[in-house]
Amino acid sequence: MAAASRPYDVLVLGEVLVEIQAGTALRAAADGTDARISFSGDALNAAAAAAAAGARTALLAVVGDDELGGPLLRRAAELGIDVSHVHRAPRPNGAYLVGADTEGDREFVYWRTRSAGSTLSPAHTGAWRDLLSGAGALITSGITGALSPSAREAVLDAARTVHAAGGHLTYDPNHRPRLTGRDAARELLARIAPMTGLLKTSCPADALALVDTADPRAAAARYRALGARAVAVTCGSGRLLLDDGARVARFPVPPNPAPIDATGAGDCFTGTVTARIVLGDTLARAVAHGVAAASLSVSGRGGTGCVPAFADTAALAATVRPGTEPDP
Repeated sequence: MAAASRPYDVLVLGEVLVEIQAGTALRAAADGTDARISFSGDALNAAAAAAAAGARTALLAVVGDDELGGPLLRRAAELGIDVSHVHRAPRPNGAYLVGADTEGDREFVYWRTRSAGSTLSPAHTGAWRDLLSGAGALITSGITGALSPSAREAVLDAARTVHAAGGHLTYDPNHRPRLTGRDAARELLARIAPMTGLLKTSCPADALALVDTADPRAAAARYRALGARAVAVTCGSGRLLLDDGARVARFPVPPNPAPIDATGAGDCFTGTVTARIVLGDTLARAVAHGVAAASLSVSGRGGTGCVPAFADTAALAATVRPGTEPDP
């Protein structure tokens, strides 16, 4: 479908969470520790980044009807995300507590049991079928698929719909051991990888759990062997590998001179790259925009504390010089 005629460039299917940010490491928390409320979740973070990168973006999610549902949706709309297709449910919204961190090694405490987000099901994706068939791209994740058995089936149904219509699928396994076991995560990965245009993953965390290696290049090759057309592997704060089947390229991540919190940086990368692919960038150029946006995003606190404007992202991306990853 031509860009001018499709209703959305990017759809993001997943969970939106209430974010409670502690002013200290969680293990150091004490009575009276300061905290602030914001809104995050990998779907919201990625959708915000896609919208900032210039894509017409809509959120496909189930949001609770508790007192925080309205503020949550207002925040998403402020970030440029269309929330008109969000379903509401008579359940509480999921929430998490996180300690501020600059390196990505964060401590989280989640409250998700019987949350609104966990009620996501094929009934919802069926209602969104025309949107999914007409979109340029879909972003979803292993977190979404791990929320409940019905959410898992919704992820697969949405992926099949987009893939069958010729759209692009970006998938982030985003393995969370407290949320799902390795076997279930691997099984979902095996089913969705062959439909995936870009699989974004972390190493060593995701790679060890899902493809049994701590080597980024080997991880990329194993994900591609499962069927993913291209794989982006984040390797800590300073490097990303892109394996597109033709070559393996190394992208340096521009350093942020004043990092505050790395929460959501990977999601910012995912949303930015997907948006730029749909808007016509080459994969390499889209990835350069993604690493730049991710670097800028750590200047804010929380998952959507800093969503960089695309002009700033593009300026920083112009300094990114990818190179060929040496053979092991």
